[in-house]
Amino acid sequence: MLDFAIFAVTFVIILVGAVLYLYPSSRRASGIPGLNPTDEKDGNLQDIVNRGSLHEFLVSLHQEFGSVASFWFGGRPVVSLGSVSQLQQHINPNHTTDSFETMLKSLLGYQSGMGGGASETMMRKKVYESAVNNTLKTNFPLVLKLVEELVGKWKSFPEAQHIPLCAHQLGLAMKTVTQLALGERFRDDTEVISFRKNHDAIWSEIGKGYLDGSLEKSSSRKGHYEKALSEMESVLLSVAKERKAQRKQTVFVDALLQSSLTERQIMEDCMVFTLAGCVITANLCIWALHFLSTSEEVQEKLYQELEDVLGSDPVSLDKIPQLRYCQQVLNETVRTAKLTPVAARLQEVEGKVDQHVIPKETLVIYALGVVLQDSDTWSTPYRFDPDRFEEESARKSFCLLGFSGNQTCPELRFAYTVATVLLSSLVRQLKLHKLKGQVIEVRSELVSSPKDETWITVSRRG
Repeated sequence: MLDFAIFAVTFVIILVGAVLYLYPSSRRASGIPGLNPTDEKDGNLQDIVNRGSLHEFLVSLHQEFGSVASFWFGGRPVVSLGSVSQLQQHINPNHTTDSFETMLKSLLGYQSGMGGGASETMMRKKVYESAVNNTLKTNFPLVLKLVEELVGKWKSFPEAQHIPLCAHQLGLAMKTVTQLALGERFRDDTEVISFRKNHDAIWSEIGKGYLDGSLEKSSSRKGHYEKALSEMESVLLSVAKERKAQRKQTVFVDALLQSSLTERQIMEDCMVFTLAGCVITANLCIWALHFLSTSEEVQEKLYQELEDVLGSDPVSLDKIPQLRYCQQVLNETVRTAKLTPVAARLQEVEGKVDQHVIPKETLVIYALGVVLQDSDTWSTPYRFDPDRFEEESARKSFCLLGFSGNQTCPELRFAYTVATVLLSSLVRQLKLHKLKGQVIEVRSELVSSPKDETWITVSRRG
């Protein structure tokens, strides 16, 4: 039961525990409808455990109490918003930090750059985003090369062979992110394998210790985690030192080295980008290919657009904006899969939603998984239908939720680019087929992913 509990609440611990660790929360009652604490010490923690995940808990919470609802984490109130209209009303001018980055850094024990003032935080954010954008522009041919290697491998398989989506897309994401973030050193597969081992060990443990100190109680688990984190930090510091001596300006870490960031801050930003970039990129690609395999109609429509815009040429950065249906496919993938089902912001000033006042320093959760499948916003919400994004209202709602436009996190923009390259190559050469009888269960944590390996088959076009 303890193992299940740890698994079930990992996400809520990440969201709530990390942010409240950084920012002491107000203890004033919000007056917002919601659950009373079931336990004086743990609040509604057991309710979340009983539901199996924070997302499923929020679904039931908003079904019972409406689109603005509250619950308790320990002795602290938390407000959750579960509709587009309420998110639109939410007044919270906390745009200098990224909630995903803040939570991830706090869980890793990184504090630099947080609490250093709005101007410093904004500067660091701009450096980070510029570094991501520039490395994509400079290294776009490398992305093409890595994708073509994977597509070539798939073309060599017999048509009946089952292809493991998770394993292959995690491999593609790991190679792409490490080489674009850290440079030529990670063209060596042994470096990538070693890096992935530590990456997986860190990602699997993040947040668990906030539940009951279980990481502290297990010397073997704690030792494994700390060893992986230390080794990964050492690698990142070593790479930064090597790149600084070489004075190269081609990858993510090079752009950070040109800024005024400290050695420690550079290492931390490289850690965040490699950790989050790999997981988001891999799962966007996994879900996109899975959903395409379930719809021959969508595949053919995407194929026709790729032929019309690209012909026989490879995709290029300047052509990507013309691939509007491909963008719709990826948007619908994010929506249907609930790729990032929850976001969180600290209420830096007192705010108001409908008639409800949200006190300063309250943690506000955006129940994105609820909103992304809200029938008031999306017709037939559980159906994979990229055509819905032909409507301006759908695009505006999606942008408001932070999945497109200026508020999109850099890691998701990176993932969209890699996924577009993958689809532009794969769909023009192969047809994707779902595996009959396969049932896909979703693990809705920090990033939604399949619980088990997901399989497809392919066949050549023409």
